[in-house]
Amino acid sequence: MTPPNAERSPRIGTDIRHIEGTTLWGQGPELLDAVAAQGLDGVNIRTLYELSPTLDRGRLAEFASHADALGLYVEMGIGRVNPFNTAELPAVRALGQGDYLAAMTRMVEICADRGWHTLWTACGGFTFFPGIHATDRYRTDADWSEQLRITEAFLRKLAPVLRANGCRLAVETHEEITSHEIVRLVEAAGPDAVGICLDPGNLPLNGEDPMAGIRRVAPYVVSTQLRDVALWPRVGEISRFLAPCGEGVLDWTEVLRLLLDTTPDLNLTIEGIGGTRAELRVPCTDKAWLAGQPDLDPAEIAVLQQLATDYRKRAEAGTAPGLDLLELHSETWRAAHDDFVYTSAAHLRACVAALA
Repeated sequence: MTPPNAERSPRIGTDIRHIEGTTLWGQGPELLDAVAAQGLDGVNIRTLYELSPTLDRGRLAEFASHADALGLYVEMGIGRVNPFNTAELPAVRALGQGDYLAAMTRMVEICADRGWHTLWTACGGFTFFPGIHATDRYRTDADWSEQLRITEAFLRKLAPVLRANGCRLAVETHEEITSHEIVRLVEAAGPDAVGICLDPGNLPLNGEDPMAGIRRVAPYVVSTQLRDVALWPRVGEISRFLAPCGEGVLDWTEVLRLLLDTTPDLNLTIEGIGGTRAELRVPCTDKAWLAGQPDLDPAEIAVLQQLATDYRKRAEAGTAPGLDLLELHSETWRAAHDDFVYTSAAHLRACVAALA
């Protein structure tokens, strides 16, 4: 393999999620100072309007200038692209005075002006409704196939704006969408305008062998939200827990080889988690779940089951966290989150060094 970059290694940063108007690290330049103090190289801000609800150009320019002064990369989110889901983001629609496409266009243009050309999005949200109805994939008012059709149409409308501004929209491998479907969306809208944000932690939730899913999306990945996966066998199900990179079932040297061979300057953004390991179940024997997975490969379900069995054996041997730790809830969210990111960053740096 050619070294990822002749001048520098890939940059490693952290995802920043706003909760009720702020973050674990504060707001604006303050959060950038905290990220730099952790020895990280950049941020992915989940949505532009949360950074500045009115899209104040002065405030955004200050943020961009401070990031540049600290040498940090910035990737920015601009909302979701599934028209059946966008009503859940009224703040975005308001930015276009009722016109959602105008709001997205406005954010793309502002991001381009600031030099932020990799833009995050997703095809749905996640709720805590019970069972399969936690994601838009299994909503009953619109079949998932129809949601994908309308999402593709919206991406086609937005693509000329992205091209005109030199931007790429990065659609996340989120809980509701498979790697097969997201590749088809990208190819339909145009890979020069739309790419993929890889979150490997979500791939098992739709019955995918995570390494196989990564191979499918790798040619189109322009952004990342990296975390590992711990799998645990249950009766008729598999539990998916999130883990720091290097503590789960993924071969990170191989993951980075796949990604950096295609995109040597790819930013490696970590999506940390604090307080909980976010257990979700893969209901791989549930008839309703199976009916909603037309691309499902039984061989990949078998791989997931074997990975879960192997992980449990590691835990029983004391070489991986056991179920007691995976199910443990921590009250120290910030400390747990920072430890998750620090552990992940150290492992990713070691893998990059091994590749180079």
